[in-house]
Amino acid sequence: MKNLFFTLLSFFVITITQAQILDPVKWKTSIEKKSDTEFLLKFDATIQKDWHFFSQFTPDGGSLPTVFIYNDTKGNYQLIGKTTESKYKKVYSEIFEVDEYMFEGSAQFSQLVKVTNPTLKSIKVEVEYQACLEQCIQQFKNFEFQLPGKENVVETIDSVEVNVNAEKNISSKELKTEIYKETKKEEQKGLWTIFIIAFFSGFAALLTPCVFPMIPMTVSFFTKQSKDRAKGIKNAIIYGISIIVIYVALGSAITGIFGADSLNELSTSVAFNVIFFGLLVFFAASFLGAFEIVLPNSWANKVDRQADRGGIIGIFFMALALAIVSFSCTGPIVGTLIVEAASKGGIAPIVGMLGFSSAIALPFMLFALFPGWMNSLPKSGGWLNTVKVSLGFLELAFAFKFLSNADLVLQLHWFERETFLAIWIAVFGAWALYLFGKITLPHDSPLTHISVGRLFMGLFVLSFTIYMIPGLWGAPLKIISGFPPPLNYSESPTGIGSGGGGSSDSGALPKGAHSGPHGIIAFHDYEDGLAYAKQINKPILLDFTGYACVNCRKMEDYVWSDKKILSILKNEVVLISLYVDDKKELAENEKYVSKETGKKIKTIGNKWSDFQITKYKANAQPYYLILDTEGNTLSDEPASYDPDIDLYEKWLRNGIDKFKK
Repeated sequence: MKNLFFTLLSFFVITITQAQILDPVKWKTSIEKKSDTEFLLKFDATIQKDWHFFSQFTPDGGSLPTVFIYNDTKGNYQLIGKTTESKYKKVYSEIFEVDEYMFEGSAQFSQLVKVTNPTLKSIKVEVEYQACLEQCIQQFKNFEFQLPGKENVVETIDSVEVNVNAEKNISSKELKTEIYKETKKEEQKGLWTIFIIAFFSGFAALLTPCVFPMIPMTVSFFTKQSKDRAKGIKNAIIYGISIIVIYVALGSAITGIFGADSLNELSTSVAFNVIFFGLLVFFAASFLGAFEIVLPNSWANKVDRQADRGGIIGIFFMALALAIVSFSCTGPIVGTLIVEAASKGGIAPIVGMLGFSSAIALPFMLFALFPGWMNSLPKSGGWLNTVKVSLGFLELAFAFKFLSNADLVLQLHWFERETFLAIWIAVFGAWALYLFGKITLPHDSPLTHISVGRLFMGLFVLSFTIYMIPGLWGAPLKIISGFPPPLNYSESPTGIGSGGGGSSDSGALPKGAHSGPHGIIAFHDYEDGLAYAKQINKPILLDFTGYACVNCRKMEDYVWSDKKILSILKNEVVLISLYVDDKKELAENEKYVSKETGKKIKTIGNKWSDFQITKYKANAQPYYLILDTEGNTLSDEPASYDPDIDLYEKWLRNGIDKFKK
C-alpha cells in the first residue's frame, strides 16, 4: 500500500505540473529598415530546455510544421521570397516513419517585405507551430510590427503582453552553438549513409554488361601502351581519378542548378514525387530490356577523338567516353541516386556521386596495381544481364515509394498501405520467379540450369516476398519500416481480425462515432460523445489529442494496445478524442472570438483547443480526463503522457470506480 501511495502521488505531481497553460517558446521580434519601402521582419525564438518545435519544411506525414501567416498583404505590402530560418536538427520519427526537422534551444526566422501602401503603419503576422516534450502544444502567436522603426515588438497572446526577455539558463550564443553542433552531427550521419549507399550502388553498376567487360580491356590498354609498369599504374590511377571528377561534377551541377537549400524542399513536393515515380519506372523498363537509354553517338565519337590526344587530357576523355558508352547501364542507377540524394538536400548529390564514382574507379586502379588479379575475374556472360534485370526490379519497387509520398502529402487515400504492399509483393514475387528461371526477358541467354548463387538469391527474394504478405492483414513489417505508408494510412488501420475484444469489433457504429485506434469506438465531437455516454450510462474518457502529436501516438501504440487497457477502453468507457490540430474550417455561423484568448476561432482544431484552455486551463496533448455523463470531472487529476501501463490502468480505474458509486 505504501508503494502504491507513493506511485500515485508521483503520478499526480507530474500531472499537476502538466495541467496548466504551457508556453515553452518565448519570442522576441524586431524590424530592420532596408530602404524606404523594404523592411526585414525578424523572429527570434528561445525554446525551453528539452522542448522543441518544427521547421517550416519538416516533411508531410509527421509533426506539424511552423507556419507564418501574413495578414492584409493585398494592396499594403508584398512578400519578397520565402520566410528563411536557421539551421534545424534532423531526427527520424519511428512513430510517423519520416524524418522530422526540429529546432531545440533557439530558432531564428526572417521575412523581407516591400511596402506598397505609403499609409501603412504596421504589419500583423500570425505564427502557428507545435511545441513538444512529453506533450505537444498547438501554439498560435500574434505579432505586430510598427513601421518604420527598429524597436522590438510586443508579442500578444490571450490579450496580455508576454515578457519576451525571460531568463535563460544559458546564453543565446551558447544555445546557437549547441544546436549548430547537433545539426552538423545529424547532417554528417546522413551524408555518410548516402555515401555508403552510393558506393555499393557503384559496385552494382560494375556488374552490368556495359561496364564489367571494360575493366580488363582498359587495364590491359594502360599496361601495354605504357613504356613501363610504373607509367601504366600512373595512367590507370589518373583514369580512375578522372571518373571520380566527372561524376562529382555531375553532382555539383545538380546542387548548383537547384540550390543546396531548396533540394530538400523540392523533395517534399507532390510534383517532384510524381515526376520521379515516372522517371524510375522509365529506368526500370530500360533495365528489364524494353529499350536502351543511350546518349547520342556523336558525343561518343567526339570524345573518342579527344581521347586519341594522349597525356592527361586524353586519359580524361577516355574516362568520359566510358561514362557515355556505359550510360545505358549506369544512367538509371545514377538517376536514382540523384533522386534519393536530392531528398536529403545540401551537398548530398555531390557526396552521392563521390561514393558512386569511387566504386567505379577503384577496380581500374587496383587491377592496374595488381594485374594478376584479373585472372580471377569471372568471365562475361548471361549473369551480367541477370544483374541488370535484378536492378530493374529494384528500381521498379523503389519507384512506388515516390508515388506513395505524393499520395500521403495530398491525403487522397488512393495509394494506401495495402495497395503499396500488394505491388511490392507482385514485383518481388516476379523477381523471384525470374531468378528461378520461370520468367525470361528479351536479352536473357537460353537457360538450361541456374547457378547455386542465383538459387540462393532467388530463395532470399522469395523469403522477403513471403515476409511482406502478412502486412496485408496489419503486420507491422519493421524490416521495411518507412517505405510503405504507415499502418494508420490503410483500408484497415487496426488490421484485419485484430484482437482485443469488445463490442466495437462488430456491428454498426453509433451515430457520430468513428473506428479509433485498435478498433475502439471514438467520437470526434464532444456533444455526440456526451449524448452516447448518457444513452448507455458509461463514463467518458476525454482525450485531447492531435493528428501530428508524437506522444499521443506513443500512448495509443504502447499503452492503449495493452490487453487490459484495451478491454477498458472498448467496454467500460466512451472515448471522445478531440483533435486540436484539425484544420477543417468551421461553418461561418460557427466561427467566433474566444473570450479566454481573444483569438478568432476558425477551425475545428481551434475550437477544441479553445475548449481545453477555457474549461481545463491546459493546452498540452495528450491530456486525459474521466468525466461523468453530465461532463463533470471524475478524475482526481488529469493524466498526460506516461508509458507506465499499470499506472495508467490505476488512473482509469480510479475514475470509473467513482462513476459507479
